[in-house]
Amino acid sequence: MGYRIDVRPAAARQLRKLRRTAQRRIQSAIDGLALNPRPVGSKKLKGRHPAYRIRIGDYRVIYEIHDDVLTVLVVRIGPRDEIYRI
Repeated sequence: MGYRIDVRPAAARQLRKLRRTAQRRIQSAIDGLALNPRPVGSKKLKGRHPAYRIRIGDYRVIYEIHDDVLTVLVVRIGPRDEIYRI
């Protein structure tokens, strides 16, 4: 049984601003989270209770896993040097 993927509107806007090739790679990685929300290379972020990140080249996807309702919530998408700034 897979997880449902929800993308926050801000994350969807961030994805649309990227180059088309980067969009495809990132979307493929996000789709993969439905089958395995904790893939090899994912990392739990400190200080943010349910937040994880995956790397896709120079880009990062920050997401939350809600196991109780089988949902992955994509919170932020962006380049490595900007993604952790709040």
